[in-house]
Amino acid sequence: MMVTRSADAPPAATGTIRVLVVDDSAFMRFTISKHLNDAAGIQVVASAHDGEEALGLIQRFQPDVVTLDVEMPRMDGLTTLRQIMASAPRPVVMLSSLTGEGARETVQALTLGAVDFVTKPASRANVAGVMEEVIAKVRAAARVKVGRLSRPMTLATEPAPPQTVKTTRELRNTDRVVFIGSSTGGPRALQTVMQGLAGNLNAAVVIVQHMPVGFTRSLAERLDGISGFHVREARPGDALEAGLALLAPGGFHLQFDANVRATLNQNPPVQGVRPAIDVTLTSLVPHYRGRLVTAILTGMGHDGTQGATLVHQAGGHVIAEDESTCVVWGMPRSVAEAGVADEIAPLPEVARAIERAVRR
Repeated sequence: MMVTRSADAPPAATGTIRVLVVDDSAFMRFTISKHLNDAAGIQVVASAHDGEEALGLIQRFQPDVVTLDVEMPRMDGLTTLRQIMASAPRPVVMLSSLTGEGARETVQALTLGAVDFVTKPASRANVAGVMEEVIAKVRAAARVKVGRLSRPMTLATEPAPPQTVKTTRELRNTDRVVFIGSSTGGPRALQTVMQGLAGNLNAAVVIVQHMPVGFTRSLAERLDGISGFHVREARPGDALEAGLALLAPGGFHLQFDANVRATLNQNPPVQGVRPAIDVTLTSLVPHYRGRLVTAILTGMGHDGTQGATLVHQAGGHVIAEDESTCVVWGMPRSVAEAGVADEIAPLPEVARAIERAVRR
């Protein structure tokens, strides 16, 4: 079955957002449905207790957005998500438990095409705050470019180990620092870019992906598995090294001090996010100036524009992801409209653009 709406049109640009709720817990189905129905402009058209039921209801009701539990009997969330992306692509918001396995499955879901995720409440006392997040993310998901969720990516579904031995070394004065910032749709985009970068590139890499506490370790492990770079979460005191990619931990701003050592803090969110791209970039510019190569990938909002402006003014190179491949053309659009993008490239070409800038 094919989706009848235009492949690149937002599914609910106007009117009511129609939602399918999928969860094996009757309590969660009732709670999510009630809060969504009480929110202005949202209507729950159906609910399902597992993936098999959900696939049938998608065909029947054609919802604009699906909320999907990760852990379900009979057909789990990841299997269901694969089926949705293959036969009836549409925005999906995952509901995940904050456990090691839950985090790994959530990151995998994001690389398979899920738009975003919400961590399930640890107790019924925390439900209200979580439901506010569900409402906000359903509204955001309804604005996503549907056709780009299932577009083939330049990577295998399951990452394969790199063919070469990974090595790191101290940065030389002639080496570059590559910064990559991403948000909604970012985990999938990051896989494409990191898989495309040569591990022997004379550069260190710093990555900021908007993500809460508990999930970035799994993202780092997944990127490490498909990249020629050694990828891990940044730790206090870390130095930048060629062949090493440091990922900002979820829930923490990543900054580099006067000695270019990593520091982490939980200062207030910037533009509503923590980690924030601008916070990290602003701390890197004074040290590397024209040696900075910055890529701003898919995501909502304006985070990254201030930092990219500083990079551009300092003589560094700024790449913005092209609208044609962005799940959400927000952050790259802001950079482009500010006039500080030296290059605009579709996602499959971003890695090559980075390499050209590093070797220039």
